[in-house]
Amino acid sequence: MGRHSRPGPPNQPSRAVPRVDVGDPLSAYEKRRRAPLDVWRRHRRLHGGGGHLRPDEPRALEEWNGFSYEPAGTAANLTEAQQWVNGTAPGAKAAGE
Repeated sequence: MGRHSRPGPPNQPSRAVPRVDVGDPLSAYEKRRRAPLDVWRRHRRLHGGGGHLRPDEPRALEEWNGFSYEPAGTAANLTEAQQWVNGTAPGAKAAGE
């Protein structure tokens, strides 16, 4: 490993350096409004704990609004929550719309 090597896979660009379009004056602002790690939807257990434990318990659904995650509903179990996150649930909008 060289002295100036960055950690992580060599085939992925670094997220530490923002990609900014010089032609768009608002591009830096738009970059800050992206969801953390580009996760626009997420689910969490209602009563805390590991997400993989007790897959039959209800989940809180959260959606990124450009500033923070806000509650978007509930799911009866882990499978329904994962379908909602991936946009495959019936009547769900695709992520990022």
